[in-house]
Amino acid sequence: MSTYILLAIVAVALYGVFLYNGLVRARQMAEEAWSGIDVQLKRRADLVPNLVETVKGYASHERETLDAVIAARNRAIAVPAGDVEGRAAAEGVLGQALGKLFALSEAYPDLKANENFLELQRALDSLEGEVQMARRYYNGATRDLNVKVESFPSNLVASRFGFAKKPYFEIDDPADRAVPSVTF
Repeated sequence: MSTYILLAIVAVALYGVFLYNGLVRARQMAEEAWSGIDVQLKRRADLVPNLVETVKGYASHERETLDAVIAARNRAIAVPAGDVEGRAAAEGVLGQALGKLFALSEAYPDLKANENFLELQRALDSLEGEVQMARRYYNGATRDLNVKVESFPSNLVASRFGFAKKPYFEIDDPADRAVPSVTF
């Protein structure tokens, strides 16, 4: 009889190790996914000053729009590394400001035809697609971790060893989702 008890204890311990390793794997996937978003957002932040400088030459009297883009970019890069919600909000504001900047280009045919502007616009458009893919990957990895943290019996291991849910990278403000309106 004691052999069966010993085997049951060993089986439970092995299952606990299996659950713990699954939680560690899920946490690492979520952290790697956040790193991917962070890299893409950094690339976008680096591209914004070049875009603004190109527009300045054609639309220097549109100072308010240009300043709004730079201010939004600076706020986005100033958000602490682990603040997912803060970064999502700041990136939403930056996205709106960039939308206004591109809408502004419609009023300046010379700017619209400028090769530097077109190249920067294409690069930013491509980068936005990569940000969206990275965000979907992060949210998927976060979902997997959060399910494990909340599901029985892995939630017992998660609470015992300090595993916590991660926030999703999403836009909370409906105004950030709206197409920017620009009037001339």
